[in-house]
Amino acid sequence: MAEVDVSVILLIIVLGFLAAFIDAVVGGGGLIAIPALLATGISPATALGTNKLASSFGSLTSSLRFLRARHVDFKMVMKLSPISFIFSILGALTAVYTPGEVLKPLVLAMLFIVLIYTLLKKDWGEVERHAVFTPRKIILLIIFVVLIGFYDGFMGGGTGSFLMFLMLFTGFDFLRSAGNAKVLNFASNIGALILFIVMGEVNYTYGLIMGASMILGSYAGAHMAITKGSGYVKGLFIIVTAVLIIKNLYDFLQA
Repeated sequence: MAEVDVSVILLIIVLGFLAAFIDAVVGGGGLIAIPALLATGISPATALGTNKLASSFGSLTSSLRFLRARHVDFKMVMKLSPISFIFSILGALTAVYTPGEVLKPLVLAMLFIVLIYTLLKKDWGEVERHAVFTPRKIILLIIFVVLIGFYDGFMGGGTGSFLMFLMLFTGFDFLRSAGNAKVLNFASNIGALILFIVMGEVNYTYGLIMGASMILGSYAGAHMAITKGSGYVKGLFIIVTAVLIIKNLYDFLQA
């Protein structure tokens, strides 16, 4: 039994680090972290709640790293973060009563659009083209932050990719898009976490252990992104989005 316990702890430490490293740059860490938590034997709902606890540590660490390196539009994300926070709570609350399968075809289609658009726009995100925020752009930005925040609380898989895409579409380069996305993702993680705590669906032992490894993984991932630049972030973004498509397609066909 002691050996099993040690192996479980090692599993969530190693995979937690890897998940946070990827998540710090382009999102998609839940693709690794949630299966790792499910492998410990806890229920799917508790795995989701525990992942929110652990990933909150990771997203906070990477957010601070991007902020220190001045790769975050601080004024913009501070205005949008409360929206992401509130609607992630509503999304998590909805998830209690609605099966996540209803959104999977739409998520699959959206991820496919994100990937194709990124591949076709060869120089997209390499240079920042941050235009003036018109009232129309502000309204659209708020609408999409509402939708993505709600989605993160409801399902979560691919949230980082969607936030990155939104920031790129707004005019930021890949590096600044990653920084802005992590701050907004941290807000939505905290919102959903609060609801899961209220519901009693958090394993604090696993969550805190994985959270500690995610702090290290997030710092390493954010540092690598800042050091390597937008080209590195773009490459990893394409790979992770493609993997998310394959994973969601497999789940959809299995269902």
